[in-house]
Amino acid sequence: MTSEKENRLDIENAKLRRLLAQAGVDAAEKKIMEGVQRLLLEELHHRIKNVLATVMAIASQSLRNAKSVEDGREAIEHRLLALGRVHDLLLKTNWTSASLASIVQTATEPFDKGQRFSVQIPDIEVSPAAVLPLAMILNELCTNAVKYGALSNGGHVAISAAVDTSKERFGFTWIEIGGPSVQTPTHQSFGTRLIEQGLVGELRGEAHLSFEPSGVVCKLDIPLASLVPMRQTT
Repeated sequence: MTSEKENRLDIENAKLRRLLAQAGVDAAEKKIMEGVQRLLLEELHHRIKNVLATVMAIASQSLRNAKSVEDGREAIEHRLLALGRVHDLLLKTNWTSASLASIVQTATEPFDKGQRFSVQIPDIEVSPAAVLPLAMILNELCTNAVKYGALSNGGHVAISAAVDTSKERFGFTWIEIGGPSVQTPTHQSFGTRLIEQGLVGELRGEAHLSFEPSGVVCKLDIPLASLVPMRQTT
């Protein structure tokens, strides 16, 4: 027959085992949380570096190609505002993905005075890495159209896109209609270089800009794998 003292020892030992087990769980959870926190900080650091690199490129190239300090200031301001709108869009989706429709709407909305865009695009999700270059391309096209093209008067813009699943390609077309007569520029602007070399290059695609008398036409040809989240390509 066990004594009262032995019973107390058994109870205390059981409490001690529970405390030790709980300490082990707490330690494991703490280690996991520290690992998650480290990954989040590394991802945040990576994104901040990318954003700063983008801002530096925008500022230096905008000033280099500006006709005056005021033109340079406006160019930087408009591009940084566009960059901010893209980040707002990504924050709404927790940096997972964004629909192609939301990207087009976010980019064109500040320029759409009286429904001057006709849009025919597929219902697809775009990966976070592709949202920024695609939206910034649209911003450059819109800005140019407001200054010199169809959005500078009573014209409009037709935007269309299509997915070729057999070739695993994504095609995007921008056509300006009803604007002033367009002539091929004598020198390549920063916006043109940004579209044809920088932004499309991030997507491993190609851009073809043509300055037709009836208006600017821009066609993008992008690998589907560079555009959509992995789950959608299977």
